[in-house]
Amino acid sequence: MLRPPAGYDLAGLTDVTVDAVFYPDHQYWSAMGLVGDGARREATMVVLPRSKTLARVMVDAAIAAGGLVIVDGQKTDGVESIYKDVRKVAQINGVVTKGHGRLFWFDAGETPNWDTTVKSPEGFITAPGVFSESRIDAGSALLAPHVDALKGAVADLGAGWGYLSRVVLQSETVTRLDMVEADKIALACATQNVPDPRAAAHWADALTFQGGPYDVVVSNPPFHTSRDGDPDLGRGFIATAARLLTPRGTFMMVANRHLPYESTLEAKFGRVEELDGSGAFKLFRATKSKR
Repeated sequence: MLRPPAGYDLAGLTDVTVDAVFYPDHQYWSAMGLVGDGARREATMVVLPRSKTLARVMVDAAIAAGGLVIVDGQKTDGVESIYKDVRKVAQINGVVTKGHGRLFWFDAGETPNWDTTVKSPEGFITAPGVFSESRIDAGSALLAPHVDALKGAVADLGAGWGYLSRVVLQSETVTRLDMVEADKIALACATQNVPDPRAAAHWADALTFQGGPYDVVVSNPPFHTSRDGDPDLGRGFIATAARLLTPRGTFMMVANRHLPYESTLEAKFGRVEELDGSGAFKLFRATKSKR
């Protein structure tokens, strides 16, 4: 099973091995004893992600492994286009359609003639499916001028492929930087993009990460793990920052303007300032964490 989300229904299946790169999913499947390399397999099942390029990469990997290939996905995640492309090079053995989803299977053979390249931002390495794989996120770029002259121990919560971390380390007064990221592939990119001995990579869930204390925490937190938005994710990042900071520490955060984070910031910090943002993003500096 390639990247099934936590809670994905595996009822009725035996001899299942799960490959999970998103830390909360990995912990879920690991607790069930299902995480492994799947080196010996008779079939590979691909649970389609939102990224079309990543979906293609995953199907290619399943075909390369040989045996039976099973693809499961939603129409909103592009399963129909994947199905049409595979059908051009393989005999489809079976199809199940229900609601807005499609599941189909075929014997591994020829790889579809599709594009799996990623146009990474200049000077950086990214990978298919990581957040903002082809451009520097506008929110992170807006926060960057406020985090290029920090000092002391710093944590980047939700570091992604390392853009803000590289900016933070432009300051020689930063003594160490912990890059905390749940996407294992994005974190691997970050370690290549931030080749600084002061930087350390942590594959972890920011909501439960144990570290610090830090003089500064910076973050461009996600607000969804699926297609539906979840403001509680950002609220969790705020709570983690307050927990990890020293009593005199500072939290620097960027967020989409429509997300309701002000009340959480005020509940977790004694002083909250809104900096100059943009029509799409708002910036915050919070101090005096309420521990």
